[in-house]
Amino acid sequence: MSSTAPSAPDPTDPSTAALTGLHAEIDRLDDAIHDLLMARAEVAARLRVGGGKGPVVLRPGGEADILRHLLHRHRGDLPRRAVVRVWRELLAAITAMQGPYAITACETELGNGYVQCAREHFGALSPLRVHRSPAQAIAEVSAGTATAAVLPLPTEEETSPWWTSLLHRVDSRLHVVARLPFWGPRPEGAPRVQALVVAAMPPDPSSRDRSLITLELPPEQSRARLSVALAAAGFDAGRTLLRRDPRLPVAQALVDMDGFVTDDDPRLAALSDALRPPVVLGAYALPVEEDNT
Repeated sequence: MSSTAPSAPDPTDPSTAALTGLHAEIDRLDDAIHDLLMARAEVAARLRVGGGKGPVVLRPGGEADILRHLLHRHRGDLPRRAVVRVWRELLAAITAMQGPYAITACETELGNGYVQCAREHFGALSPLRVHRSPAQAIAEVSAGTATAAVLPLPTEEETSPWWTSLLHRVDSRLHVVARLPFWGPRPEGAPRVQALVVAAMPPDPSSRDRSLITLELPPEQSRARLSVALAAAGFDAGRTLLRRDPRLPVAQALVDMDGFVTDDDPRLAALSDALRPPVVLGAYALPVEEDNT
């Protein structure tokens, strides 16, 4: 059987010359993008030197605003989710330049999505350890062997919610610093889980935030009365978990509210039903929920 070898492109053909030119332009742009990435890394390194050496610091609020800015200015055919993916990997790499760090993820059931969710946010190749319980993941952050833990979003059905273990810490206080996924639209195959990120550092504010506060209340406290008290204090409260454990003399509430709330917020003192001062568990940058941001 005879075969005919493909003919070489005719260099005099205008379409061939046009393709050659486009490929050369892509090569030039690749070099320019690489040059800018290296320049960005150099600037980040100078910032690190200026601030001195120390533990790896996460800035999820600042990173959220970077992504919001890029999505706002984005034009053209490149999918917006690709912009998020490229910059998430870049931001993860810049974080790694600060020094060794690792992330832990609580995956209570094999393959239920929390590891994939952590990878999506912290980078495909960032060091990551998997635990079967939130307590194990939190313990690594407390011990300093991990920078952050990716934990399931709390629900009211939990019998031993992980967030209650953070309420009475003094010397080794942990905070919620992010909510995942930041890119809300979920393409086919992407993890559908919702998670919070806990770290041994306070959250940093972004342009659009929500905060989590916890309260210990009289055991007979109703959800309606709590909602009235929060509104009277000036809080715009959203999702509220109210937990009553017969083993405890108090009810415990976890409230998700609008804005960036700090420990010295005067509105906290107005919550007179609380049996002890409310605890600010942390804050997170509001995720991007629409693909047309």
